[in-house]
Amino acid sequence: MSNDIIRGLLVDDEKGFTEVLKKRLGKRGLEILTAPGGTEAIQLLRKHDFDVAILDLKMEDMDGIEVLRIFKKMAPDMPVIMLTGHGSEKAAKEGMTQGAFDYLLKPCDLEDLLEKIHQAVNRIS
Repeated sequence: MSNDIIRGLLVDDEKGFTEVLKKRLGKRGLEILTAPGGTEAIQLLRKHDFDVAILDLKMEDMDGIEVLRIFKKMAPDMPVIMLTGHGSEKAAKEGMTQGAFDYLLKPCDLEDLLEKIHQAVNRIS
């Protein structure tokens, strides 16, 4: 087991949700940067390297699928885990065809998310 810190980008426009998740993942040794929408997420991705992105599909400024496509052009090897609300499984499946690693339904269990993050990161390294 390597002790490299996993760096993640969490993209979601629910501020309360991202703050709680960032804190909880931080306690598990992950380094998380958050973005409230696609535009900010793309700017962060230009400046930083991430091991994984956690991307909400439904956001105000940009569609999650659109953000996913841009991520895949910018950082083709970075796995993207999509979060989707109930009833958007269709969008999540579309995301899978666009190259997402996997998706989870919100609200997701922290353990499930951590497991997905580790699976995604280990698939690459």
